[in-house]
Amino acid sequence: MMCFIILTEFCVFLQLFALQTESRDQKDGDEAVQHKLPLYVQNMDRLGDTELDLVSSQRVVSAATAPSRNFFSTLLPQAKRAPMKAPPPTSGSPNQAALGRKELPANQVTAGAVPSGTPHLVSALSLRSFTSALRFPQAAENRADDVDATAAKSLLEPSDSSGREDGGLQVEQPFIKLSQEEYGEHHSSIMHCRVDSSGRRVASLDVDGVIKVWSFNPMMQTKATIMSKSPLLSLEWATKPDRLLLLGSGVGTVRLYDTEAKKNLYEMNIDETHPRILSLACSPSGSSFVCSAAALSRSGSVDSVPRLPIPVSGQLLLWDTKTVKQQLQFSLEPEPVAINCTAFNHNGNLLVTGAADGVIRLFDMQRYESAMSWRAHDGEVYSVEFSYDENTVFSVGEDRKFIQWNIHRCGVKQSEQVLPQDATGPFVLSGYSGYKQVQVPRGRLFAFDSEGQHVLTCSSSGGLIYRLTNGEPALDRVLSLGGHKAPVVTVDWCSAVDCGTCLTASMDGKIKLSTLLAQKS
Repeated sequence: MMCFIILTEFCVFLQLFALQTESRDQKDGDEAVQHKLPLYVQNMDRLGDTELDLVSSQRVVSAATAPSRNFFSTLLPQAKRAPMKAPPPTSGSPNQAALGRKELPANQVTAGAVPSGTPHLVSALSLRSFTSALRFPQAAENRADDVDATAAKSLLEPSDSSGREDGGLQVEQPFIKLSQEEYGEHHSSIMHCRVDSSGRRVASLDVDGVIKVWSFNPMMQTKATIMSKSPLLSLEWATKPDRLLLLGSGVGTVRLYDTEAKKNLYEMNIDETHPRILSLACSPSGSSFVCSAAALSRSGSVDSVPRLPIPVSGQLLLWDTKTVKQQLQFSLEPEPVAINCTAFNHNGNLLVTGAADGVIRLFDMQRYESAMSWRAHDGEVYSVEFSYDENTVFSVGEDRKFIQWNIHRCGVKQSEQVLPQDATGPFVLSGYSGYKQVQVPRGRLFAFDSEGQHVLTCSSSGGLIYRLTNGEPALDRVLSLGGHKAPVVTVDWCSAVDCGTCLTASMDGKIKLSTLLAQKS
């Protein structure tokens, strides 16, 4: 009897042990299966109970009728989708068998798809999209195809509205506008905006005589603010050292300002009879600078018409930067006239000037005398620059013409094109109750890129970039920078950094800094 009781208890113990072992194995198997499931299946309880039940039931149906597709495969183009095999049945959770998850190779992952190996990238919105895909698989595939087509179309279309097609082929844009930032520390119209030779600092001058020295890399930051009691008319960076700034006033003085020490180093008295310092240009060596001084204007306002036939008299002077003394005065033939703009070539051996009488003069800086001169424009010359190879000179004048001149053949044009009115001025800003502000050109009206193949000009809503051509027309528009609500009055193009930086300054005191990336063909 005792043996029978012991044998019965031993049998009961074996049955209990077997049940516990089976329960533990089933629990471990479930945990292993849950560990292998992607995160969006583990977190499916974030959906409502009704949706969860519906999703679970449809998974079972889809597994029994046809091989299921991975959620991410609906985002792939139809041509890149590979047919998926039905997953083999397992002893784990039925969810795993219904999903049949498959890893995508790295070379098949596109911008519209997310690898299944990274489930943490799927958001709550993706969960609901997954639910909708299970409910309406055909509609989900159509939407995915539409998304793929839209993305492909956006990649092929140019970002600028000026892009066009020639012969049915898309013309590649020479530049991509990466970003555009705004410097808004000025409260009146900009007159000058120049980048220093290193490409690190910008100096901007407004009509109220306020100068801002600021940097833009890695972020916009004002380095110095200069307030002037006397009106300022011109501004130029020194080349060596590049931290010095030349400031020309309307009372016959030129100041040398240290932007790092934030103080005036010297103030030069130019000429009392010619108090307006219209233009400054520092030689590439940094040892000297030229100064254009003009007499007071005979007209009462800048927009008076008709314009006086006799131009204002002026002087062109050479000053030594180290001794701060005048070296000489250039001869201006046929008569002393106000010089509006000046520019050196790369080594300082040549100086080109544009004057109020419409004449361009080229000076030999080795002999300090005029090498040639010719009448270039009907009216004043507003802006002049050497070409990239320095065999030609470009100019913009009051007649709105953009002309390229051969300096080896005096007065011979190589190309000519008439610019829009908003590219040359006078610039007009209209306001409420008939208010109108008129500004004559003072700063640089055009600037070249680092290779001299494209030119940046002013416009009423932002800078315009043209490609220089050897035929007709002379300019081919390729990109509009935009971003301005007031007329742009001066521009500059900095190519000292890898990504070219275009500066456009307008009459409302805003300066736009556009970063461009050149596309090499």
